[in-house]
Amino acid sequence: MTTVEPIRNKDDIKRVEAVLAGKSKRNLLFFTLGINCGLRISDILALNVGDVKGKDYISLTEKKTGKFKKFPLNSKLKPMLDEYTEGRSEGEPLFMTRFKNRLDRFSAYRIINSACTEAGINEHVGTHTLRKTFGYHHYNQFRDVVMLQKIFNHFSQDVTLRYIGIEQSEIEASYLKFIL
Repeated sequence: MTTVEPIRNKDDIKRVEAVLAGKSKRNLLFFTLGINCGLRISDILALNVGDVKGKDYISLTEKKTGKFKKFPLNSKLKPMLDEYTEGRSEGEPLFMTRFKNRLDRFSAYRIINSACTEAGINEHVGTHTLRKTFGYHHYNQFRDVVMLQKIFNHFSQDVTLRYIGIEQSEIEASYLKFIL
């Protein structure tokens, strides 16, 4: 099993968004939701229209941990979700295929992998890249590993830092700054 990486460069994120925007609103929303909420792919794909339509928060029970999670929709996600769910039935899957089936993990992987390749990203990417991207940028913005640990429901701070790939890059940066 290959470990996937977060998308560390914000310009790379913008390029992926541009690629996805040119293809479909569904794929752009799928990507944007993933990098802005830090949910696992299983939880994103399990969302129904009613879970987000007209809501200010997403509330769910995580499939992997069985823990309840509630978080607000930020100013980027809220209007995207409102537009995407307009006129749709609350019981239908949020992300559907053209055959009206729920989007599956394999299709989600292809969407992410293809968009990242087209955007010129050469890192190992996959569905977990969305969650790791959220974590990486959340940590870099707030420098609060305890908060991120709670968001991810990780057992320890070390796990969280290793998970988002911060530990090694911070070690290297400290070496470069240290001079006797």
